[in-house]
Amino acid sequence: MKYTLLIYFLLYSLALIASPTDSISFEAQRKRVNELLDQRSKRFGDYTQSLEQKTGVFGLFKTKNDMQKSIDILKSVVINDNAIFLETRKLLNLKDSEAAHFQTLAKEYDQQITAFMKTISKLQAENELLRQNIKTLEEEDHQDNKYQFIVFVILLLGGVLFFVYNRRKTQNVTKV
Repeated sequence: MKYTLLIYFLLYSLALIASPTDSISFEAQRKRVNELLDQRSKRFGDYTQSLEQKTGVFGLFKTKNDMQKSIDILKSVVINDNAIFLETRKLLNLKDSEAAHFQTLAKEYDQQITAFMKTISKLQAENELLRQNIKTLEEEDHQDNKYQFIVFVILLLGGVLFFVYNRRKTQNVTKV
């Protein structure tokens, strides 16, 4: 029983240690996703500016370099979007694994509680059986005491009758 409680305590301690680690990694991953989103917003702002930028003749036309700059910024936005998707997928996987971990813990705790309830029920039934055995033994002991008392009274009466009989016999012998 002591070892069982010790094992449960150790498992519970490990679960408590593992949970903050999962939460810390989840928060770090979330921070990475937010940083990537901020970078995307900044790059998309740069793309909008590059679309408005016209360095052609008298600033009226876009040059090939202006268009290439816009395309390069747009490519970096797409690459950043792909990184956001990957990091978001990792974040969702962490969340799913965390949820699965909590479900596993809940099942384990439910099994432990069920086992404890079964043990308690078993011990209560055994306790009731022992109480009935004690009651039966007390009744038998009381019956034995009754028989012993009856035997004692019979022997006492027999002794008194024997004593009275002997006394009368001696008195009758002395009278003759």
